[in-house]
Amino acid sequence: MSGKDLEKALLWETPHIAKEAPAQLEAAHAFCEGYKKFLDAGKTERECVTEAIKMLTAAGYTEFDENVAYKAGDKVFWNNRGKALVAATFGTLSPEEGIRMNGAHIDSPRLDLKPNPLFEKGDIAYLKPHYYGGVRKYQWTTVPLAMHGTVGLKTGEMVDIVIGEDENDPVFCITDLLPHLAADQNSRKLGEGVKGEELNIIIGSIPFMSEDEEDKVKQPVKLLAMKLLNEKYGITEKDFTRAEIEMVPAYKAKDVGLDRGLIGAYGQDDRVCAYTALMADMETKMPARTTLTILADKEEIGSVGNTGLNSDFVLHIVEDICANQGNANLRKTLRNSLCLSSDVNAAYDPTWSSVYEERNSSYIHKGCVLTKYTGARGKSGSNDASAETMTKVINMMDAEGVYWQTGELGAVDVGGGGTIALLVAHMDVDVVDLGVPILSMHAPFELASKLDVYNTYKAFCAFYK
Repeated sequence: MSGKDLEKALLWETPHIAKEAPAQLEAAHAFCEGYKKFLDAGKTERECVTEAIKMLTAAGYTEFDENVAYKAGDKVFWNNRGKALVAATFGTLSPEEGIRMNGAHIDSPRLDLKPNPLFEKGDIAYLKPHYYGGVRKYQWTTVPLAMHGTVGLKTGEMVDIVIGEDENDPVFCITDLLPHLAADQNSRKLGEGVKGEELNIIIGSIPFMSEDEEDKVKQPVKLLAMKLLNEKYGITEKDFTRAEIEMVPAYKAKDVGLDRGLIGAYGQDDRVCAYTALMADMETKMPARTTLTILADKEEIGSVGNTGLNSDFVLHIVEDICANQGNANLRKTLRNSLCLSSDVNAAYDPTWSSVYEERNSSYIHKGCVLTKYTGARGKSGSNDASAETMTKVINMMDAEGVYWQTGELGAVDVGGGGTIALLVAHMDVDVVDLGVPILSMHAPFELASKLDVYNTYKAFCAFYK
C-alpha cells in the first residue's frame, strides 16, 4: 500500500463542507431562513416557549393528557410554567428499551431589571439592571436595547411587554464615555471597564410638564417615563416588584458576509440547538424509540429553579411517559436511554488564536461539534462521555452522512464552561454534548455558520431515526 493510500486509510481530517459538499449550501440557506425568524420571535425564554408551541401545534402536537393512551407516532408536549418546554414523539418500542433525549436551553445572557429599577439623575430617567449569565459588560454599552417581559398587576392579571422590536418603536441604550474623557476608565482592567452598577439604561429624557405652575413634581423625567408605560400597559412603579423584564439587543438576525455564509444574531447560544432539535422532532414520524426534545431554562446561571435541568421536571415527564406506556419501569427506561446535551461550543477564532488548541478546536463550516467533555482545569464540572456513548452517536451521524467534528472549549487551563450534560447523567442516562460552533459566544451579536446549523439539524434527525 502506498503512503497516500495508507494516509487515506489511517489518518483523518475534518473537511470544509462548502468545499466537499457545495450542494449543501442551498439547503442550509433555506433551512436557516426559518431559524432566523425563530430567533427574532423568541428573544426570551418565555417567547421561545410561545413560539415553539405555535410550531408544535401546527405540526400536530397536543398537550400531554395522562388520561389518553398514546400510540406510536403520537406527538405531545409539556409546558413548564411558560419558561421551559418538552416535546415528544412516541416510539414503537417500550420506553424500557430507552428514550432518545435531546436537551437544549432557551435562556441567554442578558440584562434583567432589578425589582426597583426606575430612577432619575441629571434630568435623565434610567433603569437599573442586574446582568444575567456570563456577559462581558463592556459589550452591552452603546447597543440598541429592547424591553421584553411580563408584569403582574395587583389584580393578578399578567401583562406582556415588548418595546423596541417594531421599526416604529423607540429603543433603549447604555452610554459609554467618549475617548477624550476616558483616561481613568482606560486604566481599568478590561473586565472592569464597565462595572455592573454602571449599566444604567436610558428610558427617558423629557420631563413631565403640568399646565399648573404650582404643580411641581420632584422627578419629572422619571414621572413622564412611568406615565407613558402606564398609558401603554396600565402598570405603576410598584408593579416592577411583580415583574420579570429582560433587556435584550433590539436588532434582528442577519446574514453576515458578502457570501451570506454566517448568521449574526443575539441568543444563538443556545436557541440554535433548540430550533434544530424542534425541527428534527417535528420531522420524526414513527421512531423506534420515543423522542424527548427538552428546551430548558436557567442553564446560563447553573440550571437552577423549577424550570432548569437541576430540578426534577424532566424526570417527572419521563415518569409520565412510563406510566402512560404500560407502566414501564422507570429505572430501566433511564438506564437504557441516550441523550444529546445540545449546546454550542467555541469556534476557533484566528484573531484570538492563543486561547485555543488548534487540533482540538471546532471550526465554522466543518459541521456540528461533538464535545466529549467540558469543565475547567482537570475536566472539573464535566460529564466526560464514555467511549461507548461516543461510538453510538458517531456511528449514527456517519450512517446518515452528517458532517461533524470534535472540539474542546479552549486550550487546557485557559478557561472552561459547563452544560446540562452532568445533570442528565445524574439521572443514570448516557449523555454527550453536541451542538454548533459559535464565534463571539455570549456577545450581544453571535455568529454561526449556516452549514453547521444545517448539519446539527441533520445530526438530530439521525439521532431520532
